[in-house]
Amino acid sequence: MNCLLDTLSFAQRAELDEASRFMPCEFRVKWAATSWEREQALALRRAVFCAEQGIFLGDDRDAIDPHAQLIVALSCVGGAPDAVVGTVRVHEESPGRWWGSRLAVHAAFRHHGRIGATLIRLAVSSAHARGCREFLAHVQSQNTAMFERLRWGRLQSETLHGRPHDLMRADLAHYAPCATPYAGFVTRSTGLAA
Repeated sequence: MNCLLDTLSFAQRAELDEASRFMPCEFRVKWAATSWEREQALALRRAVFCAEQGIFLGDDRDAIDPHAQLIVALSCVGGAPDAVVGTVRVHEESPGRWWGSRLAVHAAFRHHGRIGATLIRLAVSSAHARGCREFLAHVQSQNTAMFERLRWGRLQSETLHGRPHDLMRADLAHYAPCATPYAGFVTRSTGLAA
């Protein structure tokens, strides 16, 4: 009995190899609503901040997590969520003053579909819809230029967790309020992984 793969031509086998390198082309960025989304977001944060960057030992959770809202970027295949490939959290420190923190995008998806920028957009826009008058973040200095392109201003340089950071403020005029954060935004990318 022949295996199906044995009946394929060289070109058809090459196409299958190409398919194995497929990258999702649609990403939904939304407030985390399920335990799976929250668990995957926390796992991604550990992978980025503990394993990859070595900023924290074992886990990056802190006293903010119990009252913060997680936002996730979901890769979608056929319109259905496949994996959490990005996350950020937001919380209201005091009436009208919001913070974003723990922005993380899986290394394989950092240049697909503006995932980081869309996470930032939903973070600020959803807070804006909830009465935010000031939105701040401690941004790792290597990411400051991206935040500036997204209409954030640098307030001061500082060192956090032994790393250079910039305290930054979003220009709220650039972020229309989003009253539907559980639906969020969709961003797209095209092509195969390099």
